[in-house]
Amino acid sequence: MRSHSHRRLGAGLACAALAAAAGCATPTTAAGGGGTASTSADIKIGIITEKSGPYASYAAEYLAGLNAGIDYATNGTGRINGHRIVLSVQDDADSPTTAVSEAKDLIGQGVTLIGGSVDSAIALQVAAVAAQNKVLFVAGPAATDKLDALNRYTFRSGRESYQDIATAGTFVGDLTGKKVVVLAQNSEFGTANAAGVKAVLGAKGAVVSSVLVPLSATDFTPFTQQILAKKPDLLFVAWAGANATQLWTTLNQQGVLSATQVVTGLANTATYPATGPAGSKIEFLAHYFAGAGGGNPIEAAMTASVQKAGGTVDLFTPDGFTAAQLFAHAVQADPTDVAKQIAALEGWSFQGVAGQYTVRAADHALLQPEFQATLSGSGTTWTAKLVKSVDPAAIAPPPPATAAWSTSGS
Repeated sequence: MRSHSHRRLGAGLACAALAAAAGCATPTTAAGGGGTASTSADIKIGIITEKSGPYASYAAEYLAGLNAGIDYATNGTGRINGHRIVLSVQDDADSPTTAVSEAKDLIGQGVTLIGGSVDSAIALQVAAVAAQNKVLFVAGPAATDKLDALNRYTFRSGRESYQDIATAGTFVGDLTGKKVVVLAQNSEFGTANAAGVKAVLGAKGAVVSSVLVPLSATDFTPFTQQILAKKPDLLFVAWAGANATQLWTTLNQQGVLSATQVVTGLANTATYPATGPAGSKIEFLAHYFAGAGGGNPIEAAMTASVQKAGGTVDLFTPDGFTAAQLFAHAVQADPTDVAKQIAALEGWSFQGVAGQYTVRAADHALLQPEFQATLSGSGTTWTAKLVKSVDPAAIAPPPPATAAWSTSGS
């Protein structure tokens, strides 16, 4: 996952959000290997996420939403059917090796519920460990499509790249014979987006190519020149990282934003000033932004809880909240029987922060709304405004022809 063209930024934002997450005291939280001792009645949920590293701000948003979601799902008691919910939050530091080690350690402690991955590469590794050990894994903001149908133990609480791209396809217009260029990082998240654009928009008649940027790149000018040389009719930007402001500045300075139509994902609020001035040249697809859900009761509950803890909602706050809903539903089905928890989640349709969500039984894709948005404002103050909500069915990934696994296999 990376979390997407829409993610990140801002050490100050990350610290503020992390403080908000830590300040929500509804569930008991054990940091690292220590913390509150569990009893036989406790349900321990292991959260492996990026508290430090380039995607720390995403993890902070996720954790704030997770705490708000547990507060909502337990009616403020921190308990489900009498079982106390205990979170054990681990920092993967954006290292797959660390995440795998932490997952194995949690499983060794008897944990059968794991969630939190921000990075797509990490989510895939943790999902493999979950399947090997027959524990439930709910990926967080990680957006890779490969999580669908990966194994029967893996679910997701966020959206996937296909849904982002399909959302753009609902408002881009006729692409027959048009040249589309994907600008993305050379990462699991970036290559997934490039493949997704080729599959989704290519199916509409577009000729799709890519400009992939190494994660270590600091000078984006050579890549803007590659884009201009291709003379695209549409540029699809899929970006995730703390250098998004530098990227957009370079694209603007080099004339890319004036040379072609640009479609990108709406990132964290911290990035709004960077992309806002170019708003008239950009079509924003949005996984979520404050108010996107129209103020429905669940969105209102999440917002109130996060604000009470001293934070603000952002791009990935709903991913944590939705994870809490999934964990709660699983525990309500059975506190320890993973097979029963999986059966309860498969096909479950529920109201969430953004609207109606459905866990597709055949492959565990999470069908959900996305949004088209614009930015308005000036200086350092910009606000996302809803253009339209896109129905989950309109952006649903193609389902498998048959169920991806048997009820007894992985």
